[in-house]
Amino acid sequence: MKRTFSRQRDHGNHMLRNLATSLILYEKVDTTAPKAKELKSYIDHILAQSKTADLKTHRNLNTIFFDKNAVKKVVEVLIPRYTDKASGYTVSYNLKNRLGDNAAMMRVELVDKKVFIEDYKDKKVSEPTKAKKETLKKAKTDEK
Repeated sequence: MKRTFSRQRDHGNHMLRNLATSLILYEKVDTTAPKAKELKSYIDHILAQSKTADLKTHRNLNTIFFDKNAVKKVVEVLIPRYTDKASGYTVSYNLKNRLGDNAAMMRVELVDKKVFIEDYKDKKVSEPTKAKKETLKKAKTDEK
């Protein structure tokens, strides 16, 4: 860990491991800008080192992540997804500042996130828009 984040070393390492576990499980995480920058380099290093799915990789990942499901996801989902990619596994976006303390916020996401189109095919998107149009038409006729 390069940055201290005004914490002791062990607390900072656990915070970074927690963020990495959340990023692997949910494929995106929102956090403050310095934490996001540190997380991005940390997770890129982890994914680059775990390109092979052998016993040594499993043991190293078990020491990093707090959840065994994260290790399983890295080995079964992410390593096959990034076989042809040498680096650049994450991307970060600036978000609005946090309301409470005006801290700069960023979102870190894994690249090539799989969007399940089948989930969206079942939902009828046109019905809510039709309902909105009808309510707008009713509101306009009521005003007249």
